[in-house]
Amino acid sequence: MMNGTVCPVTAVVAATGIAGAAWAAAKSEHKPDAVKFASVSALIFAGQMMNFPISGGTSGHLLGGVLAAAMLGTPFGVLAIALVLGVQCVLFSDGGLAVLGANVLNMSLIGAGIGGMISSRLRDRSPSSLVRLGVAAWASVVLAALACSIELALSGTVPFSLSAPAMLGTHAFIGLGEALITVFAFSLLLAPAADSRKTTLVPAVAAILIALVLSPFASGFPDGLESVAGKLGFLHASAPAFVAPLADYSLPMSLPATVSTSLAGLAGVLAVFALGCAVSASWNSLRRVRIS
Repeated sequence: MMNGTVCPVTAVVAATGIAGAAWAAAKSEHKPDAVKFASVSALIFAGQMMNFPISGGTSGHLLGGVLAAAMLGTPFGVLAIALVLGVQCVLFSDGGLAVLGANVLNMSLIGAGIGGMISSRLRDRSPSSLVRLGVAAWASVVLAALACSIELALSGTVPFSLSAPAMLGTHAFIGLGEALITVFAFSLLLAPAADSRKTTLVPAVAAILIALVLSPFASGFPDGLESVAGKLGFLHASAPAFVAPLADYSLPMSLPATVSTSLAGLAGVLAVFALGCAVSASWNSLRRVRIS
């Protein structure tokens, strides 16, 4: 859907933003341990598999930026979403290499970064942390949709005057689902015992259950961007740059569709968890080197 200089420019912006988030994470005095970072990242991956229907034969799915920022801290939330997007792209052909930079910019830097900052700014204005999270989660989806509209216009794909109203209208509804999921997940998984070691693995267990049990029942309706692209006439198929091993969230063998989706989802959860542990262990190692 995007062409020209938009792809490399967004890739540079995304890489710069991720480097900034990594620097902020390294400087942070409140670092999540490796297992917690990996667990939350895995939960976001599984949550993004669960498309939910909205009006007009369209579906939405969790962006998860504000949820990740609330559970881990904003810079770590940015890194968690970027990790999820990278695994989706390389392992499942979800997104595509050419637009990975745009996806990271929209969903990680804007969704988790700006969404997390909005949540923090609302802290003194809202008496309820759950209301604050809900508002920030909704705003993160709408802002990401606005950024996507701008990128599509700059790419020459569709005029901004057409894409923006359609994208914002559709994603305003998706944002309501994002807000509800964020508030529910935070209150259920983290808020009652935010500092308890016993809850560190709870998001990972939830991710495994979602991938194995619920993912085959996700809505089959096109997501917000695909729906808008279909209505405005810029949805088209193109040959992938490479064939991912688990393309379209299925195993390369003859299995029932539900079983294939479940096992592919489990593989994704495990991959994100393993990479999350490795990434977070690296900054903890750097911290120990500086201290010594």
